[in-house]
Amino acid sequence: MRFFNIAGPCNQANHYMVPVSSRLESLPLDRLIAQQAYFVLYAPRQTGKTTAMREWANQLNHAGKYIGVLVSMEAGAAFPHDVGRAEDAILGDWQQDIRLQLPRTLHPPVWHTEAPSGQRIRTFLTEWALDASRPLVVLLDEIDALTGYGLISVLRQLRTGFSYRPAAFPSSVCLIGLRDIRDYKVQPEGEMRLHTASPFNVTAGSFTLRDLTAREVSILLEQHTHATGQVFATTAQQQIFALTQGQPWLVNALAKVCVEEVATDEAIAIDLLHVNEARDILIQRRQTHLDQLTDKLREARLHRVIAPILAGDTLDAMPPDDLEYALDLGLVRHDNGSSPIANPMYGEIISRVLASSAQASLPATYPVWLNADGSLNPVQLLEAFLAFWRQHGQPLLQSAPYHEIAPHLVMMAFLHHVVNRHGRLEREYAIGSRRIDLCLFYGEVQMAMELKVWRNGETDPQPQGLAQLDRYLSGLGLKSGWLVLFDQRSGQPDISQRTAAETTITPAGRTVTVIRA
Repeated sequence: MRFFNIAGPCNQANHYMVPVSSRLESLPLDRLIAQQAYFVLYAPRQTGKTTAMREWANQLNHAGKYIGVLVSMEAGAAFPHDVGRAEDAILGDWQQDIRLQLPRTLHPPVWHTEAPSGQRIRTFLTEWALDASRPLVVLLDEIDALTGYGLISVLRQLRTGFSYRPAAFPSSVCLIGLRDIRDYKVQPEGEMRLHTASPFNVTAGSFTLRDLTAREVSILLEQHTHATGQVFATTAQQQIFALTQGQPWLVNALAKVCVEEVATDEAIAIDLLHVNEARDILIQRRQTHLDQLTDKLREARLHRVIAPILAGDTLDAMPPDDLEYALDLGLVRHDNGSSPIANPMYGEIISRVLASSAQASLPATYPVWLNADGSLNPVQLLEAFLAFWRQHGQPLLQSAPYHEIAPHLVMMAFLHHVVNRHGRLEREYAIGSRRIDLCLFYGEVQMAMELKVWRNGETDPQPQGLAQLDRYLSGLGLKSGWLVLFDQRSGQPDISQRTAAETTITPAGRTVTVIRA
């Protein structure tokens, strides 16, 4: 029985999967190999690169014009400063990859290990090309797993052999990794740059593998319906796409949790509530893919991108290389001239990770914001927040990892404590608006909040905040909300003295609680 796959490459026999051809058709692969091109295919982790390119290599072999093979560079990652050992490890893996992918008649003639260190990859590819009955198309997966001298050596060997293609070197080579070729200058061990031009300057172009479209998400989910009879309601399909924006791992992970944990009875149709429950499970669980993603948030250049996005600031002063790096990793996306977080799932996970240190530092608090029947009492919640902020706000601000948005993170940590698996907190980041919008759902209660920071040299943000909150409340169909103004100007009284709340009316006549914290 097939299933939704979240670990390793997909195959038709075991996994539901969108036809690879639909995602490759926008790439000029036929033209590239016809022109004997060397090129780069990059996309974020677990977007289907290996699955797609392995299938393409199979198609090349079946067509009979080329020998296509997908081989991995990952084995060399253990030896960043020992080129010879890295080459031996890589070639050992290649031997197994080639034996499993190609018939014996297409194998290389011999496996050489006596070539000098720094020439073994080139020697192997040269001898295979000289002996091969067809031009070689070699797809080098996980190329950016290599670092240091090992990476430089491999790229230079490929560049040296380039001029001898196709008779004495592969006709085409594709470098497959997380980042575009410009970032192959990055040196992770200590220094950020190699201080040299890229040692691989023969590429005809760099291409990326797109995410799934809404229609492709439906095609994937419908395969489960055809196999089991369990239906994904239209609203469920739409929500899965809305939450993931088609990121393949997230789509499969949400669907997998829906059918294997939330609604295990195949007679039960998957609906919107099931998808939202699966979302919460995934966010709490933070599986390997999500942990790898959030681990990157510690990097300074991602800090420079993510912090202003979460604060609602403009990205005008953003270093272009930093933004491109975040795009390559799939943390943000281009959207009509803006660069928001790539999808709502990532936005929620990033916020929770950044708020986790503040949340871990929260004092034990009795839930005084709950009524006797367990429902949320907004008035008591306000009083609890004011008391919490007066007593603990200042020290907790020091625990937040992104100082620019420390007040937002502490506020969200408090609200996560309030929700405590019995509700949910949704957030909306509006780049350029200098605000974050939050909506807390707890049983029948829905509370909208807008967070803004007052910094040195700025005017009081309350008038703009009230107008912005009006629009947010209108979209939610609510008549009241909170406007939280964090005063971060220098020379202000202590938080315990200046924290206060008052009721006011928005331009549209809504009743709003303004909290100055």
